[in-house]
Amino acid sequence: MEIDQQQKEDFGVLLKQGAEARVFESSFVGRRSIVKERFSKKYRHPLLDTKLTLKRLNAEARCMTKARRLGVPTPVLYAVDPLLHTLTFEFIDGPSVKEILLDFGLNGVVEEQLNDIAMQIGNAIGKLHDGGLVHGDLTTSNMIIKEGTNQLVLIDFGLSFTSTLPEDKAVDLYVLERALLSMHSSCGNVMDKILAAYRKSSKQWSSTMNKLAQVRQRGRKRTMVG
Repeated sequence: MEIDQQQKEDFGVLLKQGAEARVFESSFVGRRSIVKERFSKKYRHPLLDTKLTLKRLNAEARCMTKARRLGVPTPVLYAVDPLLHTLTFEFIDGPSVKEILLDFGLNGVVEEQLNDIAMQIGNAIGKLHDGGLVHGDLTTSNMIIKEGTNQLVLIDFGLSFTSTLPEDKAVDLYVLERALLSMHSSCGNVMDKILAAYRKSSKQWSSTMNKLAQVRQRGRKRTMVG
């Protein structure tokens, strides 16, 4: 189904656009909200495109809901629209972890705050992984510190999937490690703090950490070849 211009404007204010989706700030029954629209790909056959888009929309909604059931703070999902290919969920007010760490890089690290953030990240990922859920895009942009509560909230489950394989969990951690090294090296080894919290949170940490060592090794080899 093609979305007309009026419907797009009804979504609200465009915040960002990625390869797969547009994100809008909107309002849902009087509450500030986020609308994520998965748009169609013109190069795909229309029927296949609709089928794939719906599949990914529903998968994201399921993973986000499952994460909340596992005790991981995520935005509340308000609505799924299979016709407009949109998810509507709670607006989380507060800075991203990326913004906070970049500020630490410029103005000096607030050690107590950094330790708290790292602990919350490790704890959240441990709960996800023990529940058989892989986030798929663990970057500091997809973590928000909620205004007023300082609670870490995980967002953007667009690449999430269910898996119990230590390999998948290790890759999840490796993606985060690379993001921290490339963007936030001036904050020290934040990943060590995150992994310490992960070990406390996850009952299955040992097999995942063994795989992480192998994933790191493969990553180093690729870097050397490149």
